[in-house]
Amino acid sequence: MTQWIVLADTDGETVLPSTLSAIGFAQMLAPNSFSLLIIGGATIPDSQELWCRYGAEKLLIVSLPELAHPTADKVAPVIAKAMQTEGASWLVGPASSFGRDLLPRVAGLLDLPMLSEIIHAERDEAGFLFQRPAYAGNLLETYRPVANRGVLSIRTSAFQAETTESQSPVETLKIDPSELPTSTRWIGQEKSENKRPDLSAARVVVSGGRPLKDAATFERLIGGLADRLGGAVGATRAAVDSGIAPNELQIGQTGRVVAPDLYIAVGISGSVQHLAGMKDSKVIVAINNDPNAPIFEVADYGLVADLYQAVPELLEKL
Repeated sequence: MTQWIVLADTDGETVLPSTLSAIGFAQMLAPNSFSLLIIGGATIPDSQELWCRYGAEKLLIVSLPELAHPTADKVAPVIAKAMQTEGASWLVGPASSFGRDLLPRVAGLLDLPMLSEIIHAERDEAGFLFQRPAYAGNLLETYRPVANRGVLSIRTSAFQAETTESQSPVETLKIDPSELPTSTRWIGQEKSENKRPDLSAARVVVSGGRPLKDAATFERLIGGLADRLGGAVGATRAAVDSGIAPNELQIGQTGRVVAPDLYIAVGISGSVQHLAGMKDSKVIVAINNDPNAPIFEVADYGLVADLYQAVPELLEKL
């Protein structure tokens, strides 16, 4: 029986890149003894050719028209049934916005302990030890689930998945649609057209803060620099709250967590809340006119300059 199930992050139609961190976690801690559970609508089975190359013992596919637009209350009992059918002790999923809504529900249904935002794990004779950040990353907490079972959400920037030569077999998990909860129903969604890389997967992220003044200036300078570098655009909470940038670009403790190869912080002072979302980036470049800004304490390269002079010069050179 499968002891570990990795839950794929999906939008109901495709499997999202945020799944890779959860797979990387399972590859490290339970190689060749985890299954990948993919839940969604009619197009979900099309994903199996790509995702069967990550060393899973098997792919479990649940494909129903009713799950083409998955809501947490409908998906949670499906996962609970998969856990019981497979005799699994551990459920692992990405700490994405959907995972944060979904995984605690599953833990409640199965009466399992829940740990969120795992960034490190190890195994000893007594079982497993899991590490997660607390107080905006200022502390690291270590936990040992005494029952040696539970539900874990994995920080989407913490682990890297590797492909394998072999292919995982595919199984279909049968679910009766009439058993799905009907307490909520999907009405619709609004999606902004974004031709830039997704924040979670981008190798380069350029972020701006409140000094950008307005949305047009933010797009011209931050968006322009990101486009020259083939990167994604991020923003601070202050920039989002003031209407300079849309909510989906927010990076920080209450926003997205990223760890790109290059992170450029423009006009960002470096609040604890923002640092919690980007300080794991491989190379951090900060541009700020305040030499005492906290962002310089984590930056690999710092430029004390007016962003309205420095960014146009960068754009010209690039």
